[in-house]
Amino acid sequence: MSSQGEVHESPRQAGRARRGLPCRVLGACAPALLALVLAGCGTVKGGDDVNLIAGKKAFVSKCGSCHALARAGTKGIVGPNLDEAFRGSIEEGLQRNTVRGVVEGQIQFPNPEGAMPKDLVKGSTLRDVAAYVAKFAARPGKDTGLLASAVEAPGAGKPAVEKGGKLSISASPSGQLAYVTNKATATAGAATVEMPNISGVSHNIAIETGEGGASAKGAKLGASEFTTKSTATVHVTLKPGTYTFFCEAPGHRQAGMFGTLTVK
Repeated sequence: MSSQGEVHESPRQAGRARRGLPCRVLGACAPALLALVLAGCGTVKGGDDVNLIAGKKAFVSKCGSCHALARAGTKGIVGPNLDEAFRGSIEEGLQRNTVRGVVEGQIQFPNPEGAMPKDLVKGSTLRDVAAYVAKFAARPGKDTGLLASAVEAPGAGKPAVEKGGKLSISASPSGQLAYVTNKATATAGAATVEMPNISGVSHNIAIETGEGGASAKGAKLGASEFTTKSTATVHVTLKPGTYTFFCEAPGHRQAGMFGTLTVK
């Protein structure tokens, strides 16, 4: 798939863009990244092939748990909101091929005092991720066509159903801050709630009374341990009614990692 939005800047545009670079994204590495971008880093040349679908998938999997990007449906709060980080500079004239260079540079040379590891993605995946972010950061609307279906919507899976006292609710394998479903049903009595997690992102599952949504409102019945690549479990006794299952990692519930459990 050919990249889109690769427009070369005039000297006047470049000068205006330099003044608007989003320093919140660059952090302590701003001088080095600025030098890469202004030198015409080879990875931002027009005409090279990038795969925006692969870029979206990799962004959601590798970056979405920390960064919010509306078009990708991610709501991470550990790192900057990429829509907001680039919005002002883009409105002031920063070209999207320059945004792409900034994103590539930030991944290759992250702030050493930040949470992002160096070279989170490499090679063609790095170019794909940077191209996707550059094309859609601070851009209104929704992805269309194949991009729209590249990543399953958070919580869109079939409702989880308790069987024989066991209820399994998986964390999203793509790295999204979500479970594979936001609905579950069970019969009253003792239950073991399992949360398989292969995403590599640390999650757990907790149960509270009532339909609390993104904020805590009921009494917590129990919570599992946290895990990145195994199955976490919690044992609870359920009475008929409505409950909320959610992740206790900071910011995950607020980002949408919760669902409703109906007990009959």
